[in-house]
Amino acid sequence: MEEEYTECLLENKFHENCPGCKVDQMKRLRSGFPFSELCSIWIIVLGTALPITSLFPFLYYMIDDFNIAKKEEDIGFYAGFVGCSFMLGRTLTSVIWGVVADRYGRKPVILIGTASVVIFNTLFGLSVNFWMAIITRFCLGSFNGLFVPIKAYAMETFRDEYHGLALSAVSTAWGIGLIIGPAMGGFLAQPAKQYPSLFSEESIFGKYPYFLPCLVMSFFALLVFIISLCIPETLHNHTIDNDVSNDESFDAGSLLKSWPLISSIFVYCIFALHDMAYTEIFSLWANSPRKYGGLSYSTNDVGTVLAISGLGLFCFQVFVYPLAERLLGPVLVSRFAGALMIPIQMSYPFIAKLSGLSLSLLLNCASILINVLSVSAITGLLILQNKAVDQSQRGAANGIAMTAMSLFKTVGPAGAGILFSWSERRLHAAFLPGSHLVFFVLNVIVVVGVALTFKPFLTTARR
Repeated sequence: MEEEYTECLLENKFHENCPGCKVDQMKRLRSGFPFSELCSIWIIVLGTALPITSLFPFLYYMIDDFNIAKKEEDIGFYAGFVGCSFMLGRTLTSVIWGVVADRYGRKPVILIGTASVVIFNTLFGLSVNFWMAIITRFCLGSFNGLFVPIKAYAMETFRDEYHGLALSAVSTAWGIGLIIGPAMGGFLAQPAKQYPSLFSEESIFGKYPYFLPCLVMSFFALLVFIISLCIPETLHNHTIDNDVSNDESFDAGSLLKSWPLISSIFVYCIFALHDMAYTEIFSLWANSPRKYGGLSYSTNDVGTVLAISGLGLFCFQVFVYPLAERLLGPVLVSRFAGALMIPIQMSYPFIAKLSGLSLSLLLNCASILINVLSVSAITGLLILQNKAVDQSQRGAANGIAMTAMSLFKTVGPAGAGILFSWSERRLHAAFLPGSHLVFFVLNVIVVVGVALTFKPFLTTARR
C-alpha cells in the first residue's frame, strides 16, 4: 500500500475523496519548515499528557486525606494503586484504539482522547474517597487512546526529511507534559492552604483541595478539543481503486512476526517502566519526611523543581536532540542516554543529605538530566518502531506498543509505591538502606534497557 501511495505522488495522481491523498499533496507542494504542523502536534499531545502524572506531587497528601492508610509508611502503598489505575485502563484498550485508528481514521481517536480528559480528569479532582479516585483514573486511561495514533499522525503530516523532528515533537511534548503536569499539580493543589488570600476554606477549592489543578488541565484539554476539530485526517481510504482496503490493514500475525518492531517495543517498554516508576518515586521521595530519607518538600517545592526540569527538557529536545539523532542515529542516542542515567540516579540519596542552595542546585541539575535522558532514550525507540511498519499498519503497531508499554507502566507505579513503602521500613539495613534501595532498583531497570539496545536483540528495519 505504501508503494502505491508513493507512485501516486510521483505521478501526481490523487484520489479526490481521500483525505490521506490531500495531506500528501499538501506536503508535496509545501516547502520550508513545518511550523504549523509542529504546533498542532505539540498542543494536542501536551493537552493529553498533562493529567497523566499531574497527581504525583499531591497524591501523598490525597491518600492521607482519604484516611485509608493506617500508618504513614503505608501511604506509598495505596498511592501506587491510584497511580497505576490509569495505565491499567490504557493497557486494556490500546490495541482497540489502534484498530479504530487504522479503520476509521486518526482524527476520531484524537477527538475522543481529548474529550475524555475534559470529563474524567475533572471528576478525579472531585474524588472524595480512594475508590472514586481509582475509577476515574481508570476511565481516563481507558478512553484516552490518543497516544496510539498520534505518532502515526505525526509521521504522516511531516515530510520525510522531518520524520525525526515529528517523533521528537511527540515525545518532547509528551515528556514535558509529564513534567509540567506534576508542576501544575504541585503549584495548584490545596489552594486554600497555599494561597489563603485568594481561596477560602469554605469555597469549592477548600472542600476539594485537588480540584483546581484538574480543572485547569481540563479547561486546556477543552481548548485542544476545539483545535483538533480543525486538523486534517491523514488515513488513506481508497475504497474503490485499492486492492488492499483498510479493513485488512490490521494483521496481528504479521506485526508480531516483525522482530525489528517487537524488539524496539520491548526495549521501549523497559525505559517506559523506568520513566513511570521514577516519576512517582521522585515525588514520594521529595514529599516524604527527612527522617525517612526524603526532602520534606511541599507540593509547591516539587512543582518548582519539575517546572525547571520541563524548561530544560524543552530546550534540549528542540535544539539538541534532532542534531544528536542525525549524527548518532536513534539506537546510539537511546543507548548513551540510558547509560548516563545510572550515575545520576545513584547520587539521589546523597543529595538528600544536603540543604539550602547546594540542595536546590544539585537536585535541579539531576532532575533536568534524568528527564532529558529518559525522553531521549524513548524518542529513539519511537523512531525505530514507526520505521519498522508500513503506513497502513502504524496505528495497529502503535496500539500494540501502547498496550505493552501501558502494562509495564501499570506495574511501575504499583511496584514503585510498594517498594518505596518498604524502603521506609528498612532505614537501618546493612545493605541498601532506605532510599538507596529505591534508586538501586531504578538503575537495575535502566541497565537491562541499555543491555537490550545491542545486537542481536535490537534490530532495525531496512526500508
